[in-house]
Amino acid sequence: QAQLEESGGGLVQAGGSLRLSCALSGGSFAYAAMAWFRRAPGKEREFVAASSQNDGSTVYADSVRGRFTISRDNAKNTMYLQMDSLKPEDTAVYLCAARWSWGYSSNYVPTANDYTTWGLGTQVTVSS
Repeated sequence: QAQLEESGGGLVQAGGSLRLSCALSGGSFAYAAMAWFRRAPGKEREFVAASSQNDGSTVYADSVRGRFTISRDNAKNTMYLQMDSLKPEDTAVYLCAARWSWGYSSNYVPTANDYTTWGLGTQVTVSS
């Protein structure tokens, strides 16, 4: 059974950087569409960034585009989220998600309902 585990969260000052990792076990990473979501206190789960299965093409939420970078290392079964220029409003639990054998068009923005496997999340806190 596939499992995802996030790491790399922590406390950082506004303007700082963090790099999150999401490690997959028990599944074929190369065939997985992957994504990052976040859940702030009192708010719904929010899409952050996604990497497609087919060609690794990426899509970002408007709120993070230009500051966050999603990447994946198929050899290490790991996905990353480099977060720069962090803002207090980026404070949230960050979760990674996966779905196998699923392709989507380049202009499609994935939603939480599209993914079948989730990690437990890692807390990111940005102080002002």
